[in-house]
Amino acid sequence: MKIDFRLYLITDRKLVTRHSPLVTAVRQALRGGVKAVQLREKDLDTRGLLKLAYKMREVTDKFNAKLFINDRFDIALAVGADGVHLAQSSIPVHAVRAAVKKKLMIGVSTHSLREAGEAERGGADFITFGPVYRTPSKSKYGAPAGLDMLKKVTGKINIPVFALGGIKEGRIRNVITAGAYGVSMISEIFRAADIRKKAQDITGLLAH
Repeated sequence: MKIDFRLYLITDRKLVTRHSPLVTAVRQALRGGVKAVQLREKDLDTRGLLKLAYKMREVTDKFNAKLFINDRFDIALAVGADGVHLAQSSIPVHAVRAAVKKKLMIGVSTHSLREAGEAERGGADFITFGPVYRTPSKSKYGAPAGLDMLKKVTGKINIPVFALGGIKEGRIRNVITAGAYGVSMISEIFRAADIRKKAQDITGLLAH
C-alpha cells in the first residue's frame, strides 16, 4: 500500500493532559497538516483503548488522515483504522499480515538492520527506525543508532523508513539526507506551545 504521509505522529496523552485532552491536541496537529496518527497508549485497558480509538477514528476521518493502532490489530479492525503498528514484542508481522490480508497497513518499530529486514520480508508496509538521536523515552534500547546506521538501513530496505527518536525540527534535514522517507514524532509536537503551528512548520519542511 502506498504511504502518502511523511510525518508520523505518535500519541502520548501524558504530555498533553495538563493543557488539553489528547483528542483536542491531535485535532490541532491535524489542522496543522498531520496526515497519520498512531494511537499508542500502552497503559489503557482494552475497553479504555477501544473507546479512545473510536474517538480518534472520528477526528482523523474529519481531516482525511490515517489512523494506526499500536499493537492491537483487533482494535484496529474493530474501529475501522487504516493500520496497526507492531513492536518487536508484538505478534510477528508475517502472522498479522496473514490474519488481516490487505485490510490493514502494517508499520513495525525496528532498532537494527536485522529487525528492519525481518519486518520488510514479513510484509510490513513501512518501518520506524531508531532511536536515531538520544532521547529519554528510548533509552532502554541503548545508545542511539546515529545517522550512519540510519543511512545503512535506508540503503538496504525498500519500504519507507521513518526516523524515530530525538527528532527535532532542526534535525529533519539531516535524517532526510540520510535516506529517511519521513519522521516519527511525539514530544516535538505535543510539547509545543502551539501544536497546530509546530505541525504546520514540520509538514512544510517535509514537503520540500
